[in-house]
Amino acid sequence: MTPVPQAPIIRLDCKAQSYDWGKVGSSSKVAKFASSSHTLSVDESRPYAELWMGTHPNAPSTLYQSDRTLESVLTEHPELSTPHFHERYHGHLPFLFKVLSIAKALSIQAHPDKELAERLFKDRPDLYKDNNHKPEMAIALTEFEALCGFKPLNEIADALDQWPEFLAVVGENEARSFQQVVRHSDEQAGRQALRSLFKTLMTANTTKVEQELDRLVQRLEAQAAKYERKSFEEVLLRTNSQFPGDVGVFCLFFLNYIVLEPGQAVFLAANEPHAYLSGDCVECMAASDNVVRAGLTPKFKDVEVLTDMLTYETKSSTEQLLSGVLCTPTGHSLLYDPPIEEFSIILTKLNHANERERLRSVEGPSVVIVTRGEGVIRSERQVDGQDEAEVKAETGSVFFVGANTPFSIEATSDEGLTIYTAYTIKPNNE
Repeated sequence: MTPVPQAPIIRLDCKAQSYDWGKVGSSSKVAKFASSSHTLSVDESRPYAELWMGTHPNAPSTLYQSDRTLESVLTEHPELSTPHFHERYHGHLPFLFKVLSIAKALSIQAHPDKELAERLFKDRPDLYKDNNHKPEMAIALTEFEALCGFKPLNEIADALDQWPEFLAVVGENEARSFQQVVRHSDEQAGRQALRSLFKTLMTANTTKVEQELDRLVQRLEAQAAKYERKSFEEVLLRTNSQFPGDVGVFCLFFLNYIVLEPGQAVFLAANEPHAYLSGDCVECMAASDNVVRAGLTPKFKDVEVLTDMLTYETKSSTEQLLSGVLCTPTGHSLLYDPPIEEFSIILTKLNHANERERLRSVEGPSVVIVTRGEGVIRSERQVDGQDEAEVKAETGSVFFVGANTPFSIEATSDEGLTIYTAYTIKPNNE
């Protein structure tokens, strides 16, 4: 076995996942990044949807050009993740880091909290593969479209008057009852009314849904030429073209539509509805693969669980965004720090050759992916006056950085260098 340095920066090979919603061939950043390690020969007819970086058993990362898994290294060397994380996560990373390349809408979905995840795993291990929760954060690499969280109640109430097909599919009585509560009651009553209205939609008669959606689509298609891309009407028509007659298309009346520009982020807590629509992003989540789906998918739809698990909190589209905060004196690095303990992400951008950045050590493991340019990554821990590690960094390369290892990056290409670093630290109260 290859010995592991005391404070290593270890290059990894990471697996690409092929799902039908992924971008095809070399148009996919997932394919581009995965092929950088020469373990993937890109098939131009195949969709490449996700690159998994971590120790999750569904697609575990291995050491570069080796069959040895990162998990086996962490199991044998607890100091790489610290005794705290080694004991708590049994040799696994606390997070799963990904790149997503999306050509077609993902399902209307939510991820369970820990209590629900444990119950679902116990009751249906064939569908729910682990007992962990799955809060997640996405940072756009390209323009990135998504549905995130419920709209403010008044917007949903107004849509019932503006869109007759929406009113028809939920029914006049349910619609008017919802509007009455929204306009004359408190926030808690509004949530309960939203729960009732959303459940009415998601359990509506399939034939009724298809009829009203067909009526709506025909009406919009008659004027399709006037709808600009990313308008509500264009997004609805595009989504229906991907999933004709699916109840999930009506979810556009309930959920915020957002467009992230590169570097913008969104955080999705447990039990919050969402669906990614298009674009490329880096994504980080608690180490789980639990998804509860209810629309825009050929997979199993667990409508009862999804409609019962949601919090029915409402926010505007801008309130869904998570901003990066400058975290180094150089101004090269932004910290995205969601309100959970499993992970945070630092985005570092060097704009031209010879620029450098130093990232401080953290009391926990890190995973780094290079998304643009070329350069070098150096360990800043010294042994006998010498750097312990220096590795070449190129677009698509992925590295594990051991706990308590400060490191620097330096761009060597004219285009500069961009990296994303996912990491975890021990909570202050533990």
